[in-house]
Amino acid sequence: MKGTGERAGTETRVRRFNVQRFGSVGYGEALDLQARLVEERRRGDIGDSLLLLEHPPVITLGVKTRGKPTNIVASPELLAREGVAVFETGRGGDITYHGPGQLVGYPIMDLRPDRCDVHRYVRDIEEALIATVGEFGISAGRLAGRTGVWVGAPGREEKIAAIGVRISRWITSHGFALNVSTNLRHFQLIVPCGIADRGVTSIERVLGRPVAMDEVEDAAARAFDQIFNASDSSSLPSVPAG
Repeated sequence: MKGTGERAGTETRVRRFNVQRFGSVGYGEALDLQARLVEERRRGDIGDSLLLLEHPPVITLGVKTRGKPTNIVASPELLAREGVAVFETGRGGDITYHGPGQLVGYPIMDLRPDRCDVHRYVRDIEEALIATVGEFGISAGRLAGRTGVWVGAPGREEKIAAIGVRISRWITSHGFALNVSTNLRHFQLIVPCGIADRGVTSIERVLGRPVAMDEVEDAAARAFDQIFNASDSSSLPSVPAG
């Protein structure tokens, strides 16, 4: 890997991600895994990691930012029939859905000494996801005032990736969810991220063809390596939504 997350007046550092691929992992199990790895990272027992996985169908509420249960529009009976669990979780963001065909990424990294900037961290994840879908010929970008990655014409943007992070004493957890071949019908069970005036989409839907999950994992790993080892990621080009 080349480059550093360099900021004036701070020590520079090259980040070497240990990319771990888990396949399908239950949400509760993933929470326990992250908690353990965060403590190991805090003690310096492990280096920075990027966990890549999928979840069985689950709706999560970010209690750190008071995610609203009213944004679950499906009845408990319908959720049970669809096999969708519900979890409150300690990340930022409102409400979202995870399920098979969605690439979930959990960076477990120490942002010290050179990346202690929450806003920059979220923008860097967005940039990495923009680069990830770009490898498949998808033009994506940001939407003013909204977190995440979006595709589509102005005024008709759809979210292709959601972000909800937790940072505790500069150690990160939680992360992103990129729709690859996700069952988009399940997003109708909620108001995704509390945003009622925009839809959601997936790589498969945009391209009109299947894409292998391992290819998307490879692209995401490359993008995180590039963005988080750039000398100043704020200078990297960003494609506007639409």
